[in-house]
Amino acid sequence: MATIAHVLPYVQIILSALIIVSVIMQRTGASLGGAFGADNFGSGFHTRRGLEKTLFYATIVLGILFAISALVSLLIS
Repeated sequence: MATIAHVLPYVQIILSALIIVSVIMQRTGASLGGAFGADNFGSGFHTRRGLEKTLFYATIVLGILFAISALVSLLIS
């Protein structure tokens, strides 16, 4: 029978892959020039709607789940 100590590393791998995918799928408002000090006022701010909002909240939930799994892993080891 698999205990949580044996399953938890696989859960963390899956969660980390999902976090990476969800962060990459999000649209960024800043351009590459903004990272190097260029004027970035043209991009403006926008309200998240629809799938973008869902993806944003899913990324937050995945991050929280990953943090909880890391804390559980730390406590049981």
